[in-house]
Amino acid sequence: MSSLSYQIHGSDLQYVEVSLPPNAVVIGEQGAMMYMDNHLEVDTVLGDGTSSKFGLLGRWFKALKRAYTGESLFSSRYSNNSANTQRVAFAAPTLGKIVAVNLAELGGELICQRGAFLAGEAGTEVQLAWQKRIRVGLMGGEGFIMQRIVGKGWVFINATGGLTEMNLTPAQVLQVDSGCLVALTSGVTYDIKYAGKLKTAIFGGEGLFYASLTGPGTVWLQSLPMRRLSAELMSSALTGRNRGGIWGKVYLGFIIVVVIASLFSGR
Repeated sequence: MSSLSYQIHGSDLQYVEVSLPPNAVVIGEQGAMMYMDNHLEVDTVLGDGTSSKFGLLGRWFKALKRAYTGESLFSSRYSNNSANTQRVAFAAPTLGKIVAVNLAELGGELICQRGAFLAGEAGTEVQLAWQKRIRVGLMGGEGFIMQRIVGKGWVFINATGGLTEMNLTPAQVLQVDSGCLVALTSGVTYDIKYAGKLKTAIFGGEGLFYASLTGPGTVWLQSLPMRRLSAELMSSALTGRNRGGIWGKVYLGFIIVVVIASLFSGR
């Protein structure tokens, strides 16, 4: 059973505060730490810090695969070697929500969009999740590679915009914009479907394909994919559509820089 506790703060710009009892360890994505108590020990580890039967070469290979999922090659390891509970907080890199998931309750595995991982208990691994169907990889919006997060404790992932969690019954089908898909449990089947009508696909603004999710299982959806947000901000910058005067333009420019930085970092 997990020994740590947590509390998620904020509304649209969230952070999660994790309380570590003595001898507990949490792994955080590099650059995600917001604050921490003085008695925590911090180490930089290769990949997610997990071992490999192939030694150092195997750890490097696991770290490279992790980097392909949108995460850093190295992680930060926070250890509480004191006699008292210590705190560390991790901030989401974008406008949106933080999702706390207990992997032990999901069979030890969760499939996520690239760059979703924020932090997790020691032993949590971020692996490659290949899309086996070629059409899913080419047309699904998420590409061939997603994240497979494996472990037995708490893990924290981030989404942009509003967030909803849906439980699908066996054979229940949900059609979504692929960019809105944040995570799904391993029992959910992910496929790509044609929009059906050429006119709708071209002029409807939703694209040629959508994601088809079939239960049983749980899916998490975000209301504002990064590509949609970046496209809207770029359009506003190019056409000058804003009502905030000079300060509105300064704020818009700042948001565009943040979005571009997030895209290039894989987050």
